[in-house]
Amino acid sequence: MRAIAISTILLLGILPAAAQTATCKSQATEKKLAGAALKSFMTKCEKDSKTTCDTSATEKKLSGAARNSFTKKCVTDAVGA
Repeated sequence: MRAIAISTILLLGILPAAAQTATCKSQATEKKLAGAALKSFMTKCEKDSKTTCDTSATEKKLSGAARNSFTKKCVTDAVGA
């Protein structure tokens, strides 16, 4: 029964996207990156996150301040605090 409930929650997207995927910082830590490699990875990951968040904002038909706020929070969650 518990597995069905968890599956339903994940399928419905009730959990935030950041909880379902690893953050850029956690991925960098797993890969044990440092120095220039870390900086390069974080820059690319942040850019990719922004693109994904912009696409998501477009799908949600957000504009103006709502879009900016959504995108900022989305990127922050994806990169990791």
